[in-house]
Amino acid sequence: MIFLQLFFTFFQIGLFGFGGGYGMLSLIQNQTVYNHAWLTSAEFTNIVAISQMTPGPIGINAATYCGYTAVHNVGMGEWLSILGSATATLALVLPSFILMILICRVFMKYMNTPTVQNVMSGLRPAVVGLIAAAALLLMTPENFSSPKISPWHFWVSIAIFAATFVGTKFVKVNPIRMICWAAFAGVMLLY
Repeated sequence: MIFLQLFFTFFQIGLFGFGGGYGMLSLIQNQTVYNHAWLTSAEFTNIVAISQMTPGPIGINAATYCGYTAVHNVGMGEWLSILGSATATLALVLPSFILMILICRVFMKYMNTPTVQNVMSGLRPAVVGLIAAAALLLMTPENFSSPKISPWHFWVSIAIFAATFVGTKFVKVNPIRMICWAAFAGVMLLY
């Protein structure tokens, strides 16, 4: 039953997750943490961190890890957890695959019509909103701590965030190098 739920849930996320992986994060969190309670908020935060650091699209990485963790958390073994991982990943990419085949056929015919141009311009603000929602959802005490609980961790997390933003936006530091530095700083926070 969990496999059908995983497939249906991630199929929906893949179908309505406009804007790529970062736009999907809020949908994935809503479904896996709040609606189905497959993951805790802390586990979801770990999924986001791991998904950003591993190669590949963040949405697929998150679906793979969510599928594995959800099946593992209900008490199933290693092989079934891997099957859950494959189920969630396939379900996430299947709507895009089907839609892209259909859209390519139609889009080639009608791409220069005003209606299609209006639809595309209407989708842009929605995508920006989904990405902004994902950023706001990740600003939790699990990610940044809290000034009341642990002021040191909170301000160091804010400093790492600011340094990463400035480094990638203005100084043009290689993002891979910035991820490694931020990961090192995060590890140092634990000790």
